[in-house]
Amino acid sequence: MRLAGQCALVAASVALIAFTATASGQSKKKKQQEPQAAPAGPIDKRDRVVAMPGSPFHGREYWRAAAQCGGIYFKLNITYADAAIRAKVVKPDPAAFALNTKEADRTSKAATAFFDVAERFLVGDRKIARDEAVLTYDAVSTASGERVKTIEAGWQAAKPCPELYKICRDNFPQTCNDPTAVTAGVLRPALGFPDRAFLGHLDHAVAAFALGDRQAVSDAP
Repeated sequence: MRLAGQCALVAASVALIAFTATASGQSKKKKQQEPQAAPAGPIDKRDRVVAMPGSPFHGREYWRAAAQCGGIYFKLNITYADAAIRAKVVKPDPAAFALNTKEADRTSKAATAFFDVAERFLVGDRKIARDEAVLTYDAVSTASGERVKTIEAGWQAAKPCPELYKICRDNFPQTCNDPTAVTAGVLRPALGFPDRAFLGHLDHAVAAFALGDRQAVSDAP
């Protein structure tokens, strides 16, 4: 790769870091795959729990469920931002760049909304400081986020999240007060991508980019 191309990629990487760092309004690394069943351990009696029969979040603390959804959307945000960089710098594709940038912005808004909810429930239920609340849900989000391996897994994991926010708004409107969160968090199954093969290529490129293997990114189909 030419020096100019390397400089451009570095500059784009810096832009990506700045972009993803503001996705949640706080510096959090979030990833998530499939929401797990309600935790086996005892739930803190101060925590309000989700009443959502048929959902993987049923019986779970609201703050925990919200933190996991925030983690899913944060991971998707990073994925789309990476793809946008590839479409802008590595293999220029204006249509793909526009699409991925739009989806990165949308998932960023959804992640922020759910992180805010997790914080508010912890502060309200446990009467703790905001900093302590962030540390509490950040650990949950980070741990659960490590299970996300593909873009499609993120879509699947995010499916119950918009309904979770809707139920929260119905029951706790002062806590879940972002009217755009439900629509921002709804992921379109196709997202304009042509086929599953492309998704595999995108996953490969994102993984290579994260590992710093720029040649592998350039060689991705």
